[in-house]
Formats: sequence, C-alpha cells, structure tokens
Amino acid sequence: MFLDYVGIRVTNLARAVRFVREGLGLAEVRRGRMGHGGVWVLLEDRTSHQQLELNWYPKRSRFATPFVAGEGLDHLGVRVQDLGAAAKQLVAAGARKVEEIRYRGRVALAYYEGPDGLWIELIPSPGA
Repeated sequence: MFLDYVGIRVTNLARAVRFVREGLGLAEVRRGRMGHGGVWVLLEDRTSHQQLELNWYPKRSRFATPFVAGEGLDHLGVRVQDLGAAAKQLVAAGARKVEEIRYRGRVALAYYEGPDGLWIELIPSPGA
C-alpha cells in the first residue's frame, strides 16, 4: 500500500487549476467526471512526481458539503495490490466502508472513512 495522491475539494475548479498550474508549477495529467456530476483534475509535479487531485462537487451532489476555508482536504488516494486485504486492515484500524464503485463486476474503487472523517480511496494497482 502506498500513498498515490491527495484530493482537495475546491469551490471554483477553473480558478483552482490555474492557481496550482501557475502558482505551484504542477502540470495537468488528466481529468474526468464522476458519476454524481462532480469533476476531478489530476496534476503532477514534474520533478517529484507527487500528485494532487482537485475535486469539484455540484450543489446537488451528496458529497457537496458546506465549505470552510482551509478545510478542503477531500481524501487520500492509496494504491493497493490486494484491495480486500487493505480494506480489512482499514476496518481493523477503525475505518468504516462508505462506498464501492464497481466496473465489470469487480470493485474498481473503494472508499473508507477513518478517524475525524478522513476518507481513504483504495485504488487497485495495475495487474492487481
């Protein structure tokens, strides 16, 4: 298991992307739309390869919560070889399962909530 990226919730996606690109020098790697209508943008530092994901949620999304400046940490994305074993490890440490997203009958992503509401996204590594 390794930390793959950090997700930050933003209120204005275009402004946040511009800031991270121009202010921090990160390059956009890819972007996509979530099933509930939200949009994510993954950016990467060209030197360290550290990644940051910006997440914007529409008001109708169940993930859109009141925003308080400075409290935008959305979730940690963690790559795992064995999603089931990683899930058991998180539950044993006190996490609860929030949601699983399936693709072609298999769990493609799984979300767990840890202490203080921190969400962990489990992402199967390629070939896992």
